[in-house]
Amino acid sequence: MSITAERKQELIKEFSLKDGDTGSPEVQVAILSERIGNLTEHLKTHGKDFHSRRGLLMMVGQRRRLLDYMKRKEVSRYDEIIKRLGLRR
Repeated sequence: MSITAERKQELIKEFSLKDGDTGSPEVQVAILSERIGNLTEHLKTHGKDFHSRRGLLMMVGQRRRLLDYMKRKEVSRYDEIIKRLGLRR
């Protein structure tokens, strides 16, 4: 269900704004999107896992709040991350 350390480092390298950047909204949204995708696949086979479902909903809410923050601060960065991750909005 969780992502491997190697995959997390790949995401950090791909979405970071500069070297050593792990806390920017872009990196956080990318990591959350990966975790959300993994949990979604898990829930397709384990439909009654309500504890994981709650965690999924919390992660979706956190990603939504980060994206709203980015949209408020810099729309160009928001549009770029949405396009790169293939999110709807």
